[in-house]
Amino acid sequence: KHSGPELKNRKHSRHHWAASKKARRSPVDKGGRRANGVAHQNGEGTDPSTLFEVVKQGKSAMQSVIDDWIESYKQDRDLALLDLINFFIHCSGCKGTVRIEMFRNMQNAEIIRKMTEEFDEDSGDYPLTMAGPQWKKFRYNFCEFIMVLVRQCQYSIIYDEYMMDTVISLLTGLSDSQVRAFRHTSTLAAMKLMTALVNVALNLSINQDNTQRQYEAERNKVAGKRANEKLELLLEKRKELQENQDEIENMMNSIFKGIFVHRYRDAIAEIRAICIEEIGVWMKLYSDAFLNDSYLKYVGWTLHDRQGEVRLKCLKALQTLYTNRELYPKLELFTNRFKDRIVSMTLDKEYDVAVEAIRLVTLILHGSEDALSNEDCENVYHLVYSAHRPVAVAAGEFLHRKLFSRHDPQAEEALAKRRGRNSPNGNLIRMLVLFFLESELHEHAAYLVDSLWDSSQDLLKDWDCMVELLLEDPLQGEEVLGDRHESALIELMVCTIRQAAEAHPPVGRGTGKRVLTAKEKKTQIDDKNRLTEHLIVALPMLLSKYQTDAEKVANLLQVPQYFDLEVYSSGRMEKHLDALLKQIRVVVDKHTEMEVLEACSKTYSILCSEEYTIMNRVDIARSQLIDELMDRFAHSVEDLLQEVKEPIPSDFVFEMQNLFLSTDHSGLFCMLSSAHDLTKWDLFKNCYRLLKMGIEQGSMPEQIAVQALQCSHYSILWQLVKITEGCQSKDDLVALRRVVKSFLAVCQQCLSNVNTPVKEQAFMLLCDLLMIFSHQLVTGGRDALQPLVFNPDSTLQNELLNFVLDHVFIDQDDENQKGDEEDEANKIEALHKRRNLLAAFSKLIIYDIVDMPAAADIFKQYMKYYNDYGDIIKETLSKARQMDKIQCAKTLILNCCRSWLWILNLLQRSSLMLQIFNLDGIEFAFKVPNPKGPEYPPPNLAFLEVLCEFSSKLLRQDKKTVHSYLEKFMTEYMMERREDVWLPLIAYRNSLLTGGDDDRLSVTTGASSTSKASTVRSKRGRPPQHKRRPEEEAVEGSWVMRNDTIQTPGALHTPQLTSTALRENPRQAADHIPDQDSSEPGSEPDYMHKYGIKFIVSLKCVISFRRGLMEDDAEPIFEDVMMSSRGQLEDMNEEFEDTMVIDLPASRNRRERAELRPDFFDSTAIMEDDAVSAPLRY
Repeated sequence: KHSGPELKNRKHSRHHWAASKKARRSPVDKGGRRANGVAHQNGEGTDPSTLFEVVKQGKSAMQSVIDDWIESYKQDRDLALLDLINFFIHCSGCKGTVRIEMFRNMQNAEIIRKMTEEFDEDSGDYPLTMAGPQWKKFRYNFCEFIMVLVRQCQYSIIYDEYMMDTVISLLTGLSDSQVRAFRHTSTLAAMKLMTALVNVALNLSINQDNTQRQYEAERNKVAGKRANEKLELLLEKRKELQENQDEIENMMNSIFKGIFVHRYRDAIAEIRAICIEEIGVWMKLYSDAFLNDSYLKYVGWTLHDRQGEVRLKCLKALQTLYTNRELYPKLELFTNRFKDRIVSMTLDKEYDVAVEAIRLVTLILHGSEDALSNEDCENVYHLVYSAHRPVAVAAGEFLHRKLFSRHDPQAEEALAKRRGRNSPNGNLIRMLVLFFLESELHEHAAYLVDSLWDSSQDLLKDWDCMVELLLEDPLQGEEVLGDRHESALIELMVCTIRQAAEAHPPVGRGTGKRVLTAKEKKTQIDDKNRLTEHLIVALPMLLSKYQTDAEKVANLLQVPQYFDLEVYSSGRMEKHLDALLKQIRVVVDKHTEMEVLEACSKTYSILCSEEYTIMNRVDIARSQLIDELMDRFAHSVEDLLQEVKEPIPSDFVFEMQNLFLSTDHSGLFCMLSSAHDLTKWDLFKNCYRLLKMGIEQGSMPEQIAVQALQCSHYSILWQLVKITEGCQSKDDLVALRRVVKSFLAVCQQCLSNVNTPVKEQAFMLLCDLLMIFSHQLVTGGRDALQPLVFNPDSTLQNELLNFVLDHVFIDQDDENQKGDEEDEANKIEALHKRRNLLAAFSKLIIYDIVDMPAAADIFKQYMKYYNDYGDIIKETLSKARQMDKIQCAKTLILNCCRSWLWILNLLQRSSLMLQIFNLDGIEFAFKVPNPKGPEYPPPNLAFLEVLCEFSSKLLRQDKKTVHSYLEKFMTEYMMERREDVWLPLIAYRNSLLTGGDDDRLSVTTGASSTSKASTVRSKRGRPPQHKRRPEEEAVEGSWVMRNDTIQTPGALHTPQLTSTALRENPRQAADHIPDQDSSEPGSEPDYMHKYGIKFIVSLKCVISFRRGLMEDDAEPIFEDVMMSSRGQLEDMNEEFEDTMVIDLPASRNRRERAELRPDFFDSTAIMEDDAVSAPLRY
């Protein structure tokens, strides 16, 4: 350890470290021999004795590695430092090695320039960016090496004015390099070095305080007991510690000013993230020195970073500070300044950032409730309804802390006992209901429950308290629950029951059901048993109280599906089952609402499961109900048919609705799942008679017509299930075919009904039945079902197509003019219904039930209705091509003849369509050979000139596929021709070869002005022009990609109105173009010659018009970003919609260029002292 005077003489400022390093003299070793040559650990890459290899392998303890290096440093510090320098060079991925002559005679800038030349330009990978567990461990070992190095040297070597000077000087130079690998590695090393120095400074500060207390205690002793020698030793020790502290502070200032203030705004996000992460560590470790506005401002400014990972590091760094309540006073000014930004980050486009922002806001709330305004809290409240579960759960924790964590549990429990309540959570549940109602998102109760499930699970599982609030009258001092509050409480209670019983988030949150752990499974079973035992008794009473309220009853009837139904028999609770069945029967008699009767049907189905002993009891009750309903329905139909000339009575309408709603799609199929056969009541016969009467009279109410269609449809499906699962007799097949045929005829007649719901229902049933009874029915060895296969005739296909065109492809404004104005929810529902209609018809096209040409009228609507149906039409087109490429191409050509503007828009939006168009165009161009021989160009070759307009839009891999397909049609003779008549082929072939090479990532970023300009332009401007390769190299490369397994469309018949003629050349016309006299008038060659040029010219005019529209809207191109003025840079930044501008203080142009220019920071321009020491201004 050095003495005080020695340290005092060595104390100096180190601001000159970052500029340059003086040439060193060669020291003389202990034996008087000069050290020369290379270091004994030269780091050639294969020598395991190098520091890089030792750290990379990670087999040796890091402390022993550092101890060995310290011993070598004591013997020859130049050679030891050379090892350390090569360690940083090799960790950057550089293959070069710094030799002893370079170390002694060259400055840092020259060494770095020399090492830059040793980089592998063909690869951008280096150890810190390489994937795999080995390199992940290397990063950890690299950081540990630096930390242990400083820790082991903290008592002697770091104060020798040589080792730390050399390392800091090297890292400062590397961090200013244009090479990303150097900059990234050195920044990480410097930040870890700074963290290690912060630990040393913290230890020195503690030792100083202890020494000062010892000195004060000794000095305060009486003169006789005071030890003067001890006082002198303590005084000398205190002075030495203070000098060491000054030395460490000089080192930290050099790293901070020379590296941090430049790299925290580096163009590379990983480098910026490293800086922000480490400054958070400094403020946490040594808050007295770093937790102030001078350092907090860097974190605050970087909250506006364009990259999510950097913003995430900022939030996590702040979380570690706000977690410590003692540090909150020091953060008060920062909170006031950046609170709005933090709250706005709860809506960040990166979900991970939004989650951490919500957690930070929760910590701020925990530190001081006055720090957040009501508006700030409301911005977080609504996130409990987010579809992204981590965001919602974090918002739920905030809501729990804000609303539910301030109550006194003991006081609440005492108040509940005085009021005779079993649970103290009554007020909290009322508060939850009030929040749910005020949020006005009632249909998202399941999302609210799921958001609070992790933080408020005990409250949400208090079903006893919820039932008490619903069944018992309010006591004195309690507020009465209104009707809306009761409905909301019932909905929330059902959602909590579902969450506890299923133990997974609701639909729309998460990627699916995950496998539960043993602990979660046990909790699920316990919760299910507890809710069953209590609600089995309470449910009949709740149904009895709210039996007239459809909304409440529909929610309550969902509860039995989450019961453990064995409790009915094992707990001898059959009387409660009877009470439940009685209440369900009452509900069926009193309600005709769809939701209520669906819930009743589903409840019957669940209770009738064969696995439970209560099935017989429930089946009897259900059969009695169905017998009574079917008897009433049959009598009503007979009475109606006898008096068809009289108006339909209203009580009959009620009877029909009651029956049909009780056998709705969901309810009936629930009964089917429980093996309950309804065909014995012959439901189809009465429904069919009713529909025929309605068609003949034209006076059937739409509700009854729709429900009769549904019941008939379900009856047919049930009969099909019986046939497919049982024996297939010929009589059964004939009878079912007769039934299906008659029902299809009724549905076809209903397509012309005046009521839109009836027409839509008939259309959907027609599409479903045509799908079910199509040729797919006999697949899988079911040839016996061939009599049931139906193929729609052309009349039915046209009616279905016309229905789609009339009822799907309509404007929303036109629809609103026909009736009352619809709100946004109704518009979305109507759009959803129209999408279902289009999807139903598209399935008929995909499965070859409807002829492919019918799709042409669907495809042409792609551009006009792209926002509403673009995904459906695109998927239909893709499936149609997989089914029959030739027929799909013919359909598209048919559409092309109708609208070239449509096909141009389609080709710009669909890469698949673009590839299809090029492949089919190539085949069309070469299909018809020249009658004069193979040495003459095909008559349709000029069509390749049209394809040139689209080939530039192809993806790189698609270009290779198309080029390989083109070469299958080309001969050696064609490849060698250069006459004008072959120009379409030459131009098209070259367009496919342009841009075929893979771009390689250079190690150096921003190496040339061309690359910088291309980087900026590639965001939203025009694509950069690629340099054309030599033709021979392109041809050779293309032949490598050729293979015979490429899927290509079959032969196409030459369509009319799409033929082209060759571009006439006066010099070659006599030799290469057939004479007009050789072809008959009206023949295909004659037609091509007359009208082909006009076709190409008109098509190119349309293409040019479209291109002109796109170029008018194109972004301006900045040819030289670095030379642009400040105003131009700001304008360009505003045009980048996908980035966020970092909110940095005003500074030199060097800072502004850092946003666009990757790496060119001026290493000689160190930020002034006041830039760091100045307080944060607000």
